[in-house]
Amino acid sequence: MRALSIAATGMQAQQKNLDVIAHNIANINTTGFKRGRVEFTDLIYDTERLNGIPNRANSANVPEGAHFGLGVRTASVRNVHLQGQVAQTGNRFDLALTGNGWFQIENAAGETVYQRSGAFNTNGAGELVTQDGLRVQPGITVPDNTTDIFINASGAVFARVGGAAEQQEIGQLSLATFANDVGLTPLGDNLFAQSDASGEPQVGTPGDPGYATIRQGYLESSNVESVKEITQLIAAQRGYEMNSKVIQAADDMASIVSRNLR
Repeated sequence: MRALSIAATGMQAQQKNLDVIAHNIANINTTGFKRGRVEFTDLIYDTERLNGIPNRANSANVPEGAHFGLGVRTASVRNVHLQGQVAQTGNRFDLALTGNGWFQIENAAGETVYQRSGAFNTNGAGELVTQDGLRVQPGITVPDNTTDIFINASGAVFARVGGAAEQQEIGQLSLATFANDVGLTPLGDNLFAQSDASGEPQVGTPGDPGYATIRQGYLESSNVESVKEITQLIAAQRGYEMNSKVIQAADDMASIVSRNLR
C-alpha cells in the first residue's frame, strides 16, 4: 500500500518545515538575521499507463495516463533576504545597511566572509572588529585619543583626534553584492561564505547604484515576523497531523483485508 510510505514522506517534510520555523523564531532578535523558508517538490511517479500512446494496434492515442505520485521531499531551504527594520542604538560603532550589500569580514583563516550585522567595536589595537573579534575589511584603525567617530552614508570614516577642530578621514568601508544572495553558504555567527551558486562578489562603495547606504548608530533587525511564523507553525502542525491520519487510515484498511483473509 503506497499510502503508508507517501504519508511518511509528508510527515518528514513537515518535520523539516517545523525545524526551519523553530530556527526562525529562535533568531527573532538576532541582528541582521534573514528568515528561512522551506521549498517542497513532489517525488517521482509510478506510471501504470502512459498517455499519448496507442490504446491498441492502429487505435487512437490515450489522452490521459495513470501516474501515481510517491510523496514529497524538501527541495531547499531558502533564506529570504528582505530588508529588516532599522532600530536606533546610539552606539557610534553600530552600522545598519539600508539596501543591497554585505559587510566584508576576515575570518580566523584569513578568508573573506560576509554578514549583514553591523554590530561592530574596536579591539585593543583600535581595529574595527565584529563581536567575535574578526576584522572588518577593508581594515579601519581608530587612532589613539579619538574623541569622536563619524561614518557617513557612503562609508567614509572620520575621526576627531584629541582636541582637533577638524575631523580627519581614516578609512573607507566597502560592500559586496552577489548575483544570487540565496546561494551564499550560511556558516553561523551571522556569517556567510561565497559559493558557486552565489557567484563572485562585486565590491563597491556604499550609496553607489545597487549598493546599500550606511546608517551610523543603527542596527538592522531580524526580518522574522512573529505573526507569520506562528501561522506557518500552525499550518505545519496541521499538515503533520493530516499525514498521520492517512497512515492510521491506511493501517486500518490493511487490517480489514488481513482479517477477511483469515
